[in-house]
Amino acid sequence: MAVNGGHIAPVPHDLILRAPKALLHDHLDGGLRPQTIIDLAEDAGYPDLPASDAASLARWFTEAAYSGSLERYLETFRHTVGVTQTAAALHRVAHECALDLAADGVVYAEIRYAPELHVQQGLSLEEIVEAVLAGFAQGEREVSAAGQRIRIGVLLTAMRTAMHSRQIAELAVRYRDMGVVGFDIAGAEAGFPPTRHLDAFEYLRRENAHFTIHAGEGFGLPSIWEAIQWCGADRLGHGVRIVDDLTVHPDGRVELGRLAAYIRDRRIPLEMCPSSNVQTGAARSIAEHPLGLLRRLGFRVTVNTDNRLMSGTSMTREMELLSEAFGYGLADLEWLTVNAMKSAFIPFDERLVIINEQIKPQYAALKAVLADRVTGRE
Repeated sequence: MAVNGGHIAPVPHDLILRAPKALLHDHLDGGLRPQTIIDLAEDAGYPDLPASDAASLARWFTEAAYSGSLERYLETFRHTVGVTQTAAALHRVAHECALDLAADGVVYAEIRYAPELHVQQGLSLEEIVEAVLAGFAQGEREVSAAGQRIRIGVLLTAMRTAMHSRQIAELAVRYRDMGVVGFDIAGAEAGFPPTRHLDAFEYLRRENAHFTIHAGEGFGLPSIWEAIQWCGADRLGHGVRIVDDLTVHPDGRVELGRLAAYIRDRRIPLEMCPSSNVQTGAARSIAEHPLGLLRRLGFRVTVNTDNRLMSGTSMTREMELLSEAFGYGLADLEWLTVNAMKSAFIPFDERLVIINEQIKPQYAALKAVLADRVTGRE
């Protein structure tokens, strides 16, 4: 009897850790190592950290982030941004980010950050971008020297609560052949619709540049509609509130509203971040996260970390939670991973190489390992 290792669930932790992963939504300033924050605070004379040892600091970040409010969740970034105001600090956190993701099995990642938040000590926007790119490049080289492969692309983020988006969009285009692959806007959604930044999005479209928009996390369908229909977003950051445009009938039949149907028909990717969405109140629990329903309906959903520090998470952890909550096997995790790679902002041929040379072969090997365990052959 043949055993299909792709459909056995939940998937053991060690196999999820080994699985190749693609990550589209991860904030650089939301993924610092706690000890690095302490080191950088000491170097900078930053006096405001809420804890002085790494374990306590990590615990403070996750506890503070479990507020049920996007606005309060965002307040935790005051500390990580506060200690990353020099080129050396930015280089270090980017370098460590690459190493941490590779250790978690990530083969492709798009990491975003807002250059405008790192100018407090006089760095120019160009110096900020170049420091981060250099840090990622060093990390990629070290991962390669250790026999692994990771590709990192950078998204430059503009804060939707400010008015620097056109300047940041131009910066993204200027550096797009040097490692920047796209643009984003982030920050509190309520009261700050994406159409405030329409000039930036029109510029990016004229320049054939890629962009995603945080929408449908802290605000509902109007934010998603503007991001898609007015601004022309390639992807939706979170997009979790698209579930508000679905009607689930007592017999289990699901009816899609016009916006939800449009997003599914156009294959617009949803950058979903389960743990973060629970923290900010966008979803009540992992088991009730809309990702499960949207995956069944054929939306192009992807799984992401958002902020590894604040959520106390990793790609392995997010996949493990989904495997437990929805009974996902390796085949489901592979589907989510391929979705992410299809939706990446790097050229099509480069995406295919990662899918065909890394993701599919490694998943095939893991399915065989799991099948052997079940049959006792391992």
